[in-house]
Parts: sequence; structure tokens; C-alpha cells
Amino acid sequence: MNVYLGYVFGSVVLDIIANIFLEMSKGFKHKVWGTLAVLFIMGAFVLLALAVKGIDLFVAYTIWGTLSIIGTALATRVLFQHRIHLVSWFGLAILIFSILLMNAASTLPAA
Repeated sequence: MNVYLGYVFGSVVLDIIANIFLEMSKGFKHKVWGTLAVLFIMGAFVLLALAVKGIDLFVAYTIWGTLSIIGTALATRVLFQHRIHLVSWFGLAILIFSILLMNAASTLPAA
């Protein structure tokens, strides 16, 4: 794994934590959790900005977005007992497939 993918994965972790803090803030009623959510999402975007220095933006953003969505869905399921319906699982599978397609396409020569 190169350092740029490390930045993407670090950004994913910060984004998931930010989303957990956002849930804990209850719509910013709890200012500390809301502030932490904002700080962590800012950190996530800093790492994503570093990642695109070495990875095409569309690839980095696809990986980041997909893994962040999946991670947030699983984290909120475990921590807050949010339900994930069968249709949502299907959607998550499509997202994973999109990462695979985008990564495969990024290795092909330009048209």
C-alpha cells in the first residue's frame, strides 16, 4: 500500500468518527460532540486532499465515500442500534462493486 492510499484510509476513519460524533450531538444540541464532528471532518478532508496528490480524484473520492458510508452504517448499527434493511445491504454491495470498477478503470489507458 502506498502512502496516498494510507491518507485515504486515514480520512475514512476520521470521517466515520466524525459521523458518530454528529449522531451523538443530536443535531448539535450537544455542542462538544458537534464541535468534535466538525473538527474530525476537517481532518478527514485534509487527509483526502493529501491523497489526491498521488491518486486520481475520482478514485480517491470513490474509495473514501464508499468506505465511509459502509463504515458509518456498520458503526451506527453497533453503537446506536440503527437498522440496516435488506435493500440497504444491497446498496452497500453496489457501492463495494463501484470501488472495484473505479479501481479497475484507473489502470486502463485513457480513451
